[in-house]
Amino acid sequence: MRSFFYSTLCCSLLLGGYQTAHAADPNDVPTVHGLSLYDEPALPADFAHFPYVDPTAPKGGSMTQAAVGSSFDSTNPFIIRGTPAIGVSHIYDTLLTENVAEPFSVYGLLAEGIRLDPERYWIEFDLRPEARFHDGEPVTAEDVVFSFELLMEEGNPFYRGYYVDVENVVALDHDTVRFEFANNDSRELPLIVGQLPILPKHYWEERDFSAPTLARHPGSGPYYIASVEPGRRIVYQRDEEYWGRDLPVNIGRHNIDRLIFDYYRDRDIAWEAFKAGVMDYRIDARAATWAIGYDFPAYRDGLVKRITVPDGHPARMQAFVFNLREEKFQDPRVREALNLTFDFPWLNANLFYDAYRRTESFFQNSEMAAQGLPSESELALLEPYRDALPPQVFDRPVPIDHPTDSRERLRLAYDLLLEAGYEVRDGTLVHEETGRPLSVEVMLFDSGLERVVQPMLRNMSRLGIQGQLRIVDINQYLNRLRSFDFEIITGQFPQSNNPGNEQREFWTSPFAEVPQSRNLMGLANPAVDALVEQLIAAGSREELNTITRALDRVLLWQFITIPHYHSGETRLAVWDKFGYPQPFPEYGLDLAAWWVDTEREADINRRLRRR
Repeated sequence: MRSFFYSTLCCSLLLGGYQTAHAADPNDVPTVHGLSLYDEPALPADFAHFPYVDPTAPKGGSMTQAAVGSSFDSTNPFIIRGTPAIGVSHIYDTLLTENVAEPFSVYGLLAEGIRLDPERYWIEFDLRPEARFHDGEPVTAEDVVFSFELLMEEGNPFYRGYYVDVENVVALDHDTVRFEFANNDSRELPLIVGQLPILPKHYWEERDFSAPTLARHPGSGPYYIASVEPGRRIVYQRDEEYWGRDLPVNIGRHNIDRLIFDYYRDRDIAWEAFKAGVMDYRIDARAATWAIGYDFPAYRDGLVKRITVPDGHPARMQAFVFNLREEKFQDPRVREALNLTFDFPWLNANLFYDAYRRTESFFQNSEMAAQGLPSESELALLEPYRDALPPQVFDRPVPIDHPTDSRERLRLAYDLLLEAGYEVRDGTLVHEETGRPLSVEVMLFDSGLERVVQPMLRNMSRLGIQGQLRIVDINQYLNRLRSFDFEIITGQFPQSNNPGNEQREFWTSPFAEVPQSRNLMGLANPAVDALVEQLIAAGSREELNTITRALDRVLLWQFITIPHYHSGETRLAVWDKFGYPQPFPEYGLDLAAWWVDTEREADINRRLRRR
């Protein structure tokens, strides 16, 4: 695919002094089918399909899922404005796609060939000439350039953080695109540019990309938007003419004809809909429901089954997040004291049927989690920032050893608040100098966590803290997040087995004041900034693990969150009409590999009609 035009352009760039002394001549770099972060990809160039799929899986049927939230008002998931519909990613292809049986390997999807500079200053992709958007227009290198520039200029701040070190993107010819990097510090960057969703230039260049819309945009993916009922339902239809249906990365995948997302304002109503057979599939995040909630006719009759999928990734950090932009949360002693009001042992015993473990790391259940005292390698990383870090980072072990007894916890919390300059007057905790009461508001959009918040607020009241819970609809919630108009919210910080560029948006100073970034707490700390950049530049697995442990240790001792809990598995409930390959892939659940067993589906429908 490297044409005469391509060779001439490369020569002119070389003569013009564009390439650095480190960058290789593209004509000397072999074209490959896939990439892996540190090693070679596991699958050979002639692989027939991913190892965990059933290549003979039938096509057809539908899967209906519940989307719990008030509504949606946009089918554009890439911008700040609006509330996007769930599942829109199904309509878009990317240059590369992952194999969830490997920790971080990617293989060609829109791209049939990949050339990576050995020094990692650039990467080139040869697009498949047969690739088409849903309206029949070809996917070209110009579409890739347009997509990158559009997302960087008008898209969610996530993209600017994720791709900050991409210096230039150029279409070398109709089917060849080149990404050029400002440096080679990020080993992951050449792989993650392959995750860029490719948008049709001919469609978007005359439209306002930044405005919410309910239009059925064309993509190039395996599904297209079939119907939109604003705020109620969105349906995706499998494209029988999908250009990539016979690619090895797609064989045995994208089997279900219709993916339906019905919106429910309340998770309890969605649960009743599932029990009645209106929903086909749900992720069960409630320990109580999982433990005792499945005593209903369809489950007893074998029409509904429960599936437990081991989690091959680090456990997701879900937590109450402090808004550090608020003056009262800027003292870490206050934040630690509020941490102590969260009584996980009581919650686990009384609400969760002992189904959970406390989350004690931002990289829980992985070799990247900090343990014990810092190692010599960690100390070497941390020492230059001693003045910017709490002393506990250097001389106290993690996990942080707080008392398990609730009275001891509250006694310690009270002592911390006294150290921070508070005292109790007439039963209310106030600041000694200002006389201002310490009050906190927890804001939620889902009432499901109310039973977790209320015991914490009761413990706060025992210390004289004025606490309240506010539940708002999803649109108001998002608007308040964009303007940082909150005190404590619930946040989630998922981690992969290979953390990288996304850590900038989670923790670093440039994103502390960017609306809708994932640095929800507004953290701005030079040590964290430096550790994140070192993590991104890690040249080996061992180095990455050491840096991540140091970062984890720093984040934990900042008390920027009140960590929740995790189970180490994903709990699924399904109406028993689906087939799926087993065992499940090690590093993720790929629903695209599932299919509908039409005989079982017909039997379920018959039995439901008889009731």
